[in-house]
Amino acid sequence: MSVIIVALPKIEDAKRVRRVLLSHGYDNVVPCGTGAAALMEANNENRGLIICAARLPDMHYSELLEYMPRFYELLLLGSGSAVSDAGGDVMALTMPLKIHDLINTVEMLLAQADRRYKKEKKKKPPARNERDENYIRNAKYLLMERNHLTEEAAYRYIQKRSMDNGTNMVETAQMILMLIWDETD
Repeated sequence: MSVIIVALPKIEDAKRVRRVLLSHGYDNVVPCGTGAAALMEANNENRGLIICAARLPDMHYSELLEYMPRFYELLLLGSGSAVSDAGGDVMALTMPLKIHDLINTVEMLLAQADRRYKKEKKKKPPARNERDENYIRNAKYLLMERNHLTEEAAYRYIQKRSMDNGTNMVETAQMILMLIWDETD
């Protein structure tokens, strides 16, 4: 679940922005008065958005950006000069805020954070259990013994066959074991 953290020097301003976001359907919005408080809140959720001013009582937005968790986006709120000083590396809105711009930008940044988080989660293959590892290990050793392959070559053979057949390595290892077992009968 995504969180929106509003870190502004005046907590009253952060609460006002929170009320606007709540009224537009965002329910997980946390107001903060310091960068440290924002970072503490950010560590409670996997992903989200930090809306902050260029200068907080304890840090500059660039420091907050540096220490921010991986799947968070930052939205800088500030005067025209503060926003232009930020350059093109940070998404920014000038004050005074237009509600429409704020809501659209928040929606876009949250979608971006969610997309990056989900993409990263898909990358990690599920860990194999001991039984599955054993199938691969046994198939590899049989190939090494029977076909005089090195361990690396046997592993690559299983890997290549699994790609060629559109199966995972465990299924390929099981097929190799069954074929070799059938030959010995």
